[in-house]
Amino acid sequence: MLQPAQTTGDTRWFVQDRFGLFIHWGLYALPARHEWVKSREEISDEAYERYFRHFDPDLYEPALWAQAAARAGMKYFVVTTKHHDGFCLWDSDLTEYKATRTPHGRDVLTPLVAAFRAENMRVGFYHSLLDWRHPQYPLDANHPQRNHPEARAMNQDRDVRLYADYLHGQTRELLTRFGPIDILWYDFSFKKPVQPEFAHFEGKGKDDWRSEELLKMIRELQPGIILNDRLQIDQDVKTPEQYQPREWVKVNGQPVVWEACQTFSGSWGYHRDESTWKSPAQLVKMLINSVACGGNLLMNVGPTGRGELDQRTLDALDVYARWMHRHSRSIYGCTQSEFAAPSGCRFTQNGQRLYLHIYDWPFKHLHLDGLAGRIEYAQLLNDASEIRYTEPQADAPHTHMTPLTKPGSVVLELPVRMPDVTVPVIELFLK
Repeated sequence: MLQPAQTTGDTRWFVQDRFGLFIHWGLYALPARHEWVKSREEISDEAYERYFRHFDPDLYEPALWAQAAARAGMKYFVVTTKHHDGFCLWDSDLTEYKATRTPHGRDVLTPLVAAFRAENMRVGFYHSLLDWRHPQYPLDANHPQRNHPEARAMNQDRDVRLYADYLHGQTRELLTRFGPIDILWYDFSFKKPVQPEFAHFEGKGKDDWRSEELLKMIRELQPGIILNDRLQIDQDVKTPEQYQPREWVKVNGQPVVWEACQTFSGSWGYHRDESTWKSPAQLVKMLINSVACGGNLLMNVGPTGRGELDQRTLDALDVYARWMHRHSRSIYGCTQSEFAAPSGCRFTQNGQRLYLHIYDWPFKHLHLDGLAGRIEYAQLLNDASEIRYTEPQADAPHTHMTPLTKPGSVVLELPVRMPDVTVPVIELFLK
């Protein structure tokens, strides 16, 4: 089986746990029109301030979020400490643009970390490299004021080096005030725009963020922390976003630790009117597909402006809770299998246990090529009921009642009716 090289950060637990919760929460929950609403609608700082003046999540109970995630089988979480709009969830000393200065008046990050730790979940922080409100952050093609008639003039007095000081200072706060942090998820570097109308704007990358200096500080403060790949300097984890890799993610031909980040719907932040919510089968298959290709899945929720997970989110988490209750051992500790799965199926593997996830339930027989002589026992994972199988012999007489198969294959004898689970799994114990 493929094995990625050892990473600088400690990813040993990460590739065992496989499943995490992403949380996008901030002022953008109030307009409820996507977390990029300020940029998409080119909202000025003054107009966006109304959300700051009305941020008061009076129903916020982070223990309920943590309990829902734990029931869903998630083992770690990553929360937006600051998104692109610059609003901070904790009581930062470096800005007044934070939760403690809103009507809510309280740090919302500290109780969140405590609640998830109480559920034995590992802690991750997302921190945006962008900041559309900071006075020293230069305007660019993503900035809400990119089309302002004075955009070029507005950039003349802005110094990205001073903004980088702020970025580094806030990183230091996050890594010294909340105990051991398991993941730091930066977002994102970008190239110079190709659109002619924005040709006067530069992109932003490792030189702007002073990424090498930043990484050195992070590794000194939290040596075991896992870092993602968006500082424009590859670190521990690659992060495909809103698509599912078809095979193990590789860099220069070598397998790497990777994690797909996905949404239940089309938005990361709370979006009241967004309707492309994924079906139960899609949700479960995304998790299986990630692990079957050697990766993790980070599934996102966008809490409301009152501090709750809405019913659509709770229903989606419950899909995972019901399926993982009986099938989690086909996920935890598993990775891409050494065997090729039959059509309409996916394999995951953990040592001598091979897990066959059946997407297209067949009639009566399922053929596993190349596994003759390798299986010691087979059972449905949801109820531990035995699955009988045969290994046809080359000289065995064939009749009109005998399924044709290839030499070296195993034929599983399945019940005609599919088990009442979203995706059935057969656990194969190998010799």
